[in-house]
Amino acid sequence: MSNSNTLLAATVASLFTLGLSSTANAVPEQPESWEKCAGIAKAGKNDCGALNGSHGCAGQAKADNLDSEWVYIPQGSCEKITGGIVAAVKAAKK
Repeated sequence: MSNSNTLLAATVASLFTLGLSSTANAVPEQPESWEKCAGIAKAGKNDCGALNGSHGCAGQAKADNLDSEWVYIPQGSCEKITGGIVAAVKAAKK
């Protein structure tokens, strides 16, 4: 094997090893429960229908941080976000 091929192989191997070691600890555990957190969704980034019934689909929030628009986040996170209002909690799928 030539020097350039050896160097390339060593570089690829080290990047692969680095990638495996960093992702092993970087992936969070699956939450036990999710909560509907209203008041934090960005315009067009809501999950499902509005709490006030103004629409029934995801991605239809007209403005940022409306009290009627929500997103699912891990349980216990909503109350830590300024403006977050817990609307409901549901168990995570296993």
